[in-house]
Amino acid sequence: MKQAMSAFDLRAIAHELQAHLGAWVKKSYMPHYEQVVLRFNPKDADAFDLVIVRGRRISTSSRDRPMPMSPPPFAMLLRKQLGNARLIAVEQLAFDRLLRMSFTTKGGDRHLIIECFGEGNVILLDENDTIIQPLTHATYRDRTLKRGEAYLPPPPALDPDALDEAGLAAVLSRSERNLASTLGGQVNLGGRLANAVCDAAGLDADMAATEADAATVHAALRGLLDALEQERAGHLVLKADAPDVPSDGSLDAFLMEHVEEATPVLLPDHAKRTSLPFPGMLEAIDAWWGGHDSDALLRRELEQVNAAAPGRGHSTDVERLERRLAQQEKALEGFHAKVEKQQALGHAIQEHWTHVDGLLTQTREAVERTGWDAVMSAVKAIPWIRSADPAERTIRCLLPNEDGEPGAQEVTLHLDESVHQNAQRLFTTARKQKDKSSGAVAALETTRTELERAKKKEAKQQASGQVVRVKRSKRLWFEHHRWTMLANGRLMVGGRDAKGNDAIVKKHLKGDDMYLHADLHGAPSCAMQSQRGFVADERPPAYLPEGMPAFRLSDRIEAGAITEADLEQGAQLALCWSRAWGSGGGHGTVYSVKPAQVSKTAQTGEFVGAGAFIVRGQRQWYKDIDLRIGLALVAINGVPLLLGTTPEHAQSLGGRWAIVSGGRTKKETAANRIAKATGLSVDDILPVLPGPIDVVEDHHLFSALKREDAPSDDAS
Repeated sequence: MKQAMSAFDLRAIAHELQAHLGAWVKKSYMPHYEQVVLRFNPKDADAFDLVIVRGRRISTSSRDRPMPMSPPPFAMLLRKQLGNARLIAVEQLAFDRLLRMSFTTKGGDRHLIIECFGEGNVILLDENDTIIQPLTHATYRDRTLKRGEAYLPPPPALDPDALDEAGLAAVLSRSERNLASTLGGQVNLGGRLANAVCDAAGLDADMAATEADAATVHAALRGLLDALEQERAGHLVLKADAPDVPSDGSLDAFLMEHVEEATPVLLPDHAKRTSLPFPGMLEAIDAWWGGHDSDALLRRELEQVNAAAPGRGHSTDVERLERRLAQQEKALEGFHAKVEKQQALGHAIQEHWTHVDGLLTQTREAVERTGWDAVMSAVKAIPWIRSADPAERTIRCLLPNEDGEPGAQEVTLHLDESVHQNAQRLFTTARKQKDKSSGAVAALETTRTELERAKKKEAKQQASGQVVRVKRSKRLWFEHHRWTMLANGRLMVGGRDAKGNDAIVKKHLKGDDMYLHADLHGAPSCAMQSQRGFVADERPPAYLPEGMPAFRLSDRIEAGAITEADLEQGAQLALCWSRAWGSGGGHGTVYSVKPAQVSKTAQTGEFVGAGAFIVRGQRQWYKDIDLRIGLALVAINGVPLLLGTTPEHAQSLGGRWAIVSGGRTKKETAANRIAKATGLSVDDILPVLPGPIDVVEDHHLFSALKREDAPSDDAS
């Protein structure tokens, strides 16, 4: 499947972007490290996003895409430099995978270079083509992409669009390869376009380039390039085994799976394939990759969660000490190997005293007689000497083997030292390495002792029913909000304060999600996710107790569309998260709406404060809600956590659970009881408890779990 864009594709995109000249840059974003988004505001058209996925593709899109609350530094720089900038030019450099976008700003002209080859890059230049900032610093043989350096593009490639018939004839006459290879390499067309030109010219791709008629080939080439200029179209070519295009609205998933490539012009080898037409390449690429690219922020957050998997971002004491032990054992082996190697070389020098002395004497005399330049040239022809270093006055030479020929042992000899001094230097190095290894041995024994203690402590915790506490560098992203898992694994998050409410709506409410809110002042804004949620962990970590329900966070779960049952469960949690929890069991209502009905824009003369939103349109109401919550001990991405969910779901999970209602027991007291019984951290428990509680039913969550009461594997 073709993912990166060719120079031919980029030529079409450069032409299409010229239709947006005069548009103003409204803002810049980076929802993912791989992606830069420029939001344009044309004068007489709707705003759109220019999506740049470095090294891959460029497209325009009007899709809803969550953006990070805190933009990365490069996005902030683009906002500063290109804020309210007007697009004045778009051009492809030569016929290369380079796009240059020029802007006029109050501070002077600015240029944005988009490199679509290799790993890709986005580089911001000033009016003098000096680099203000690259997305990624890089150094090549003939150019450096670094702040303050003059921008130099790669050496220009031949532009087939500027090649006349005589020029093409000269290229063909000089070539020693076949026609397709010559057009693809020397004419800079690439394999696909080269074969297309051969087909259009009616010539065999494998024929010698010198035998091809230049006029015929040039006519076919011009026909292809003229079609690119005139058609202004885009096509998605489906794979050979692709099924019929669905008509039920699930086009994004279908295209992601079954499209083979996007092309501005249909080529002869596309004739037998099904293709979908679009007004241009930008629209075609957005139809193919737009759904994936619009989820860039969600993917980044999921990558951060996966990066915090056990063994990396967080781990148990036993895992941490086991890794340290393995590293120390490996380092100690390296120390021993270095000691043995240095001692062996020292003994080898002493054993071949005469040979080494001869090499040192002859090299010294040659340096004094002819100088280092002559010696450096001469040693290339001497099999005994591998290299020489004038600055250090050393030579790297080979020692003889059993047959008196150059062997496998290499040694560095100092010309200003005798044979004995060279050997003694190696013995001294070996002795220093041995002294270092003695410290490593002591550290290794300390680690082994700590590991044994950690294993005993872990076994004791497991025997008492406590989970192994996992040390982690960061929390899972949803733990910064109120969160829950519904019965089908769907995730719902809610704000903890005004700032959290804003984050929920701006970052985590989109598409087919649903917005829920208790009809009480100060209640959290809740987003029920249509696609993100939790799936069963098929390989839970070994340190988890038997029977503990284990899940992994997923950005796409197979739960289908949000149902009325999901909304009823979500409404119960949304009400429990509000001040209704401490109202003494009073009734409360909750409503749900679609994301499009939630807005921060108020009527003229009105003001919407932080954390508040305007909800327009019809609402779905939920009344007579059970004001109880279920608590369950689960593992998410290998981390034992306390889950707050509906009472029915908590019971169905098995393992250790409890049902609580509003009451008089302070949440701090309850958290301490759960921590003592389960081994969880109080800091992980407190955010889950909605307020003071009374325990309605407890299944070993508030009380210690006896060994005979431990749940079996069937309980999960």
